[in-house]
Amino acid sequence: MRYRWRLPEAHQGRPEDDEYARELTRSIHVPESIARILIARGVHTFDEARDYFRPQLDRLYDPFLMDDMARATERIERAIREGERITIYGDYDVDGTTSTAMLTLFFESIGVHVAYHVPDRFREGYGLSIAGIDRCFAAEGGSPSLILTIDCGITAIDAVAYAQSRGADVIICDHHEPLRQNGEPVLPEAYAILNPIKGRCEYPNKHLCGCGVGFKLIQALSKQFDLADRAYDFLDFVALASSADIVSLQGENRILTSFGLKQINERARPGIRALVRAAQLRLGKISTSQVVFGLAPRINAAGRLGDAARAVQLLTAKTDDEAQHHAAELEFENSNRRKIDEDAFFEACGVVDEVLNRSHDRIIVLHNSTWHAGVIGIVASRLVERYHLPVVLLTTIDGVAKGSARSIMGFDIHSAIKRCEDKVMTFGGHKYAAGVSIAVDRVAEFRTAINAVATEMISDDMLEPELRIDATIDLFELNPKFFAITRQFQPFGPDNMRPLFHARNVEVTGVPRIVGKTTPHLKFQVRSSSDTPSNAVSLAPNVTPFILGGASIEAIAFGLGERIAELRTPDGRPRRDLEMVFVLEENEFNGRVTPQLVVRDFM
Repeated sequence: MRYRWRLPEAHQGRPEDDEYARELTRSIHVPESIARILIARGVHTFDEARDYFRPQLDRLYDPFLMDDMARATERIERAIREGERITIYGDYDVDGTTSTAMLTLFFESIGVHVAYHVPDRFREGYGLSIAGIDRCFAAEGGSPSLILTIDCGITAIDAVAYAQSRGADVIICDHHEPLRQNGEPVLPEAYAILNPIKGRCEYPNKHLCGCGVGFKLIQALSKQFDLADRAYDFLDFVALASSADIVSLQGENRILTSFGLKQINERARPGIRALVRAAQLRLGKISTSQVVFGLAPRINAAGRLGDAARAVQLLTAKTDDEAQHHAAELEFENSNRRKIDEDAFFEACGVVDEVLNRSHDRIIVLHNSTWHAGVIGIVASRLVERYHLPVVLLTTIDGVAKGSARSIMGFDIHSAIKRCEDKVMTFGGHKYAAGVSIAVDRVAEFRTAINAVATEMISDDMLEPELRIDATIDLFELNPKFFAITRQFQPFGPDNMRPLFHARNVEVTGVPRIVGKTTPHLKFQVRSSSDTPSNAVSLAPNVTPFILGGASIEAIAFGLGERIAELRTPDGRPRRDLEMVFVLEENEFNGRVTPQLVVRDFM
């Protein structure tokens, strides 16, 4: 795929930023290019840089700033004191299962036994439902008098009323958008609702995942019960969920995820150790990217093809043997999921290639009753990546078209469905991901309606994939310290992505080659074609570039193997005028770590 490049001068820069850049360069000893990236991420001063590069747990917000927190902790404390039966009601994705495991283990750590229920994707569907509540009341051990939802419940008005009619109070911990009427939130009449975006909540962090909201409850209960830092024992769950749920990694979320990943890498619990082994990853090297692409799919596999409670059993396992058993089961399910996913993806691509009208269609809406409900979301995401259009993918469950919506940057798919809500039965979700249920005989009507909305909301520019570049640099700037500084930008994720660099006057050295068994990747060596750094290069004090003297650095361009001819001039010589957009990585092989440029595009 080719991209439109958006250079930093097109989206950064205010007059006062020049002074900030000079001061950061001087005070924290970084190149000016790094200083300007920090400024674009809201870091302007030495103190802000210290907080960014050295996150501290004492910077977390007071959990009691969240509306209804005091009421929720009071009700839970009373339930514990009076020996009531508490049921944790979760969800079947990574956020929901990690949250369920986290709350279960926390209550267990204070000597309180709780039951938990994770809904069946196929029989109960998403979220708190009447069918799910009936199963909670029919569970061995008796009926609950307190149901604590996690990662769901904010739209479950009827289900909450039903639970209360059966004698159970409901506390909702959620982070999804509530239903709205005339722009105002319509909330369930629960005992307490913990959700920073419910309306009338002044909690500063509006981007917590469901597990993050659950953590704030644990933090509040730890204060209430005088448990010191007990809550921090569960940050590994928050890191898994925040990474997998693709939430903003600024501010509080960045602190939670940083310390959670540190816990995973240094003292992983048995379930996570087993999961890391199953994914053929290595403890000590687990990052947000490895969570998203390695660990999360295996956790999700439990609920996609069967009982999601198996993921909770893995994450709460007490011994390595128990954890290994559950991890092997999820690994098997994930292998099956990949095969089903691949078949559905290629079938969907065949349909899109046949019917898509690029001049008319602004969104892809496909319905196939044979597609497996467990892979709909994954396939929708892959279609977005391939066609750079928002996608709604539907299958049939119990006579209803149900599925997932995924979007492109700048297009609020949840708001778009909201504008077509007279055509759907139910929907919910986020700006870039949503779930929807539609009567089968109204799918065509919905397709027409949402395409009209998308045509209005999506500009031509939005349909051209864009690389938003953080800094233009000279390859002479690259040195061990430069790599070390960019490494400290982690954890990477939304609002704190891996810095994307642009370089001109790049010379191709050696012989480029194509690598990869299935997808052709491009591997080559590069260096600056200049003999000396340009005047624009601002090196940090006492730093010597490690490519001085003509040394080259390795570059790899994933999926761009077919463009190998573009690395040479018409007469077959290696180009010396290449422009590249790339991120910095360190490639480890046989115990040796080498710097590497991962090229996103070039011209």
